[in-house]
Amino acid sequence: MAIASPVSQRQTEAALLLLTFTTGLIDAVSVLALGHVFVANMTGNVVFLGFWFALRTVVDLTAAVVAFACFLLGAIVGGRLVRHLGGNVRVWIATALGVEIILLVVLAILCGAGVLRYDDDTKLVVIAGLATAFGIQHSTARQFGIQELTTTVLTSTIVGIGVDSKLAGGSGARQRLRIAVVATMCVGALVGATLTRFTVAPILALGAVVVTVSAALFWFGKPSPEKT
Repeated sequence: MAIASPVSQRQTEAALLLLTFTTGLIDAVSVLALGHVFVANMTGNVVFLGFWFALRTVVDLTAAVVAFACFLLGAIVGGRLVRHLGGNVRVWIATALGVEIILLVVLAILCGAGVLRYDDDTKLVVIAGLATAFGIQHSTARQFGIQELTTTVLTSTIVGIGVDSKLAGGSGARQRLRIAVVATMCVGALVGATLTRFTVAPILALGAVVVTVSAALFWFGKPSPEKT
């Protein structure tokens, strides 16, 4: 059963779109700087795991395993948070996104200081931390029951654009939101890919800033008039 958002529908969608932007931003870093691995979109990693028995693949299978396992761990943590704190929705969201923010900030600091690198085995720590963060994010976002805004998966959203389009005989309902979701993740990936040419650690910090803005919308936002 979906949890009612503590803020209006428009603010909820805005906050979740910010998280979607962060997904594109950080996945661009993981793919381009950490060895062709996804830390938020697990479908790609599952496909990569299928390459395990193939010869001469260019995919870092160890990284894919770490990302998959830690994303699942993050989802478990997110599930426990909602079950323990879901009675106070604002506190639950602030806690869940707060954990994600802390992970992103710590990783940004460690990467910026050279403690963690992108070209040796320490990158697995970066991958593990990022995947855990996005496991928490996904398990939190999905609680609102907005199919298009799980913040880390676009397949069903893209299918909805096609199936419900007027070309397919549908009503075209919710198309604006769905297109916005796809465009938001694409823009996040564009920003991440562009910045990765010059730097990495500050991109993780930028992700933390965006998640903080999303958390602030959930914490300070006003509920819909009918909820008051």
